[in-house]
Amino acid sequence: MKLALGPLLYFWSRDDVLAFYRQARDWPVDVVYLGEVVCSKRRGVRLEDWLAIAEELTAAGKQVVLSTLALIEAESELLTLRRIIDNGRFAVEANDMGAVRLAANKVPFVAGPHLNAYNCATLGLFRDLGAQRWVMPVELSRDTLAAIQACRPAGLETEVFAFGRLPLAFSARCFTARHYNLPKDDCQLRCGDFSDGLVLNSQEGEQFLSMNGIQTQSAATCNLIGVVSELKELNVEVLRLSPQSRHMDKIVGAFRAVIDGTQTPQQGIDALRGLTRGEPCNGYWYGGAGLAWLDQGEVREARAQSGDKKQRC
Repeated sequence: MKLALGPLLYFWSRDDVLAFYRQARDWPVDVVYLGEVVCSKRRGVRLEDWLAIAEELTAAGKQVVLSTLALIEAESELLTLRRIIDNGRFAVEANDMGAVRLAANKVPFVAGPHLNAYNCATLGLFRDLGAQRWVMPVELSRDTLAAIQACRPAGLETEVFAFGRLPLAFSARCFTARHYNLPKDDCQLRCGDFSDGLVLNSQEGEQFLSMNGIQTQSAATCNLIGVVSELKELNVEVLRLSPQSRHMDKIVGAFRAVIDGTQTPQQGIDALRGLTRGEPCNGYWYGGAGLAWLDQGEVREARAQSGDKKQRC
């Protein structure tokens, strides 16, 4: 099972981005996604910089994939998309159907999590267009994944979002700008003030969502380290870890240790306590509310009760 470092979803300074990927060269990840997925106004790191980082990571033995915007709204963004598709060197993560159309049968691509692929017919279409891998939408459950894996087209790998604030939605509006009562066209790049997103509380005072420019994320951090063995049994080839501003080296190390069997899943859960932003969550994996967290004991008890009910029936 491979580990992937997902695309950086936040607006960090250019120096911070370069420093982050210099460190990533030595982390035990197999795949690194690079590029801007959320907002084209974030120009601190340009395409030429991403390509230079890609070359350095490739030299360090990583597979590099260039990610594309999830919401294309302007001709200038389309021009950048064409430059990414035509890079001539690296595979591409297509995050909207425009990118799929441009990449089709031209460059190897990954069908990103924002394409909303929910069945094998869609995966078959992507595979026929040249997709090498697909990333499961974050709200799907283990049971849904099992059903899809049973009919997955041959030659198509599966990647699962296993760590990070869940990318839930994109909007033409910028919520961070609205927070400061600024128009989107004059946002002053205030999302750069929040290295892991701007957390919103519910009326009850509980952390609910995180605003990241035009992107809405969960406030809780998805953590599937406890179900790595289930992911292996489902023949998932790649686990995606979404970057956060601190402790990413320790988080990568914990996942690597559980995958390699040098630590148990429970030891992995324990190792990540205190390292994540917000509360952990794994509810979607069990078919429940996404922000819920079920620990290993609760899962075993629930499954035992489910088994008892089946026997009585």
